[in-house]
Amino acid sequence: MSFRLAGSRPAVVNAVALVLALSASAVLAQTTTGGQAAPAATTASSAPKPAAAANGAPIASTPTPAPDNEAAAKPGDAAAGQGKAAACGACHGMDGNSTDPQYPKLAGQHELYIAHQLHNFKSGARQNAIMLGMATPLSDQDMHDIGAYFASKQSLPGVADQALVEQGQKLYREGDPERGIPACMACHSIDGRGNPGAMYPQLTSQHAQYVEAKLKDFHDGVSWGTDAHAQIMPLIAKKLDPQDIAAIASYIEGLHVANEGAPASASP
Repeated sequence: MSFRLAGSRPAVVNAVALVLALSASAVLAQTTTGGQAAPAATTASSAPKPAAAANGAPIASTPTPAPDNEAAAKPGDAAAGQGKAAACGACHGMDGNSTDPQYPKLAGQHELYIAHQLHNFKSGARQNAIMLGMATPLSDQDMHDIGAYFASKQSLPGVADQALVEQGQKLYREGDPERGIPACMACHSIDGRGNPGAMYPQLTSQHAQYVEAKLKDFHDGVSWGTDAHAQIMPLIAKKLDPQDIAAIASYIEGLHVANEGAPASASP
């Protein structure tokens, strides 16, 4: 796994609304996604214990089964999805690599996660006026086809602010047990690829500005639905302070695997 560092580039602090996800998880159920912490396992199998709800009951760390109409859709067809995703390209890039950091990269994101979020936009479970208009005319099969198309693409590596890497890496890989913050990688994997089966989104190389905006939303109590899976990130993010959020977001932008073209010397 490798990083790209932005040198003196400041951490992005603009919170802007967007589509996601790490995530996704988040960034960061995810995650996705300070202080001296006890050593944590460094494999994605070390998932955090389920968070507790306000009444003390544990919240499941696996997603609620998809609604019947989502489950009824056939696996997505990337070729069919290419045409259906044409309108998405204006914000997210034709290959899913958006150039405007307020819009998330969708390249390499999991099909099921994209389809599920489109369904959330359409149903109103996730609020975004632009995405409501885009998702409303889509059938469940359209959503899976679009998801399959973007899943077939590769996200372009980003860069991380060198000044934030140490703190971001610690939180991403170890969390902060003293504050009850789990490691982001427990759900999103050490390289940010996520977990498609559990619907934890890919976070690798995601724009820091987008991740930061979503983490701030989660911190303030925004959720993307009422099911247990949708409650994970708000519970985690409320324990993060602004510096934590900036560091995690920057670290995620620089997170990618070596074969994506980053120099080996950039490894943390």
